[in-house]
Amino acid sequence: MTKLIGISGSLRKASFNKALLHAAIPMAPQGVAFTIGTIEGIPLYNADVEKEGVPEAVQVLKDQIATADGVILFTPEYNNSMPGVFKNAIDWVSSSMTGAPNVFAGRAFAIAGTSPGPFGTLLSQNAWLSVLRTLGADLWSGKRLMLPKAGSLFDKDGNLIDEEAKARLKAFVEAFAVYVAAKTA
Repeated sequence: MTKLIGISGSLRKASFNKALLHAAIPMAPQGVAFTIGTIEGIPLYNADVEKEGVPEAVQVLKDQIATADGVILFTPEYNNSMPGVFKNAIDWVSSSMTGAPNVFAGRAFAIAGTSPGPFGTLLSQNAWLSVLRTLGADLWSGKRLMLPKAGSLFDKDGNLIDEEAKARLKAFVEAFAVYVAAKTA
């Protein structure tokens, strides 16, 4: 069984990227367990706090990533880059101050996102590239998923209603799952 985890980089309840992540879960192919991780409850990174002990929300996310075969970051785009809260969560999870192993090293990662603007999350996704390379992640480049004009893709309840967007999301999830399964076989 291939294990994937998806993480949304937004704390907003009605986030388009949370909605995109939720839409992706049932699109996982047979033989793939796809779960949701969260950045909720992760405090601002502080090495002094880490010396006292890793916060529970950080440890939960770190453990989820460590047991996954592949990770999809569903990233919003704020001010032409990645969201600070998302980067902060990754900074916490990647910190090795306590001697914890690097859960990013060699693990397959993919990046997806949607935004209200006309370019999807192009600049945010580009900003993540150097971070993931630095952490030693196996950055899958088979496909990119950047969905523009998010306001027209979802209904008022956060359901993905655009058929073309659904098809692109399904193809993205399936292709990443195939890549991860082959890598872990």
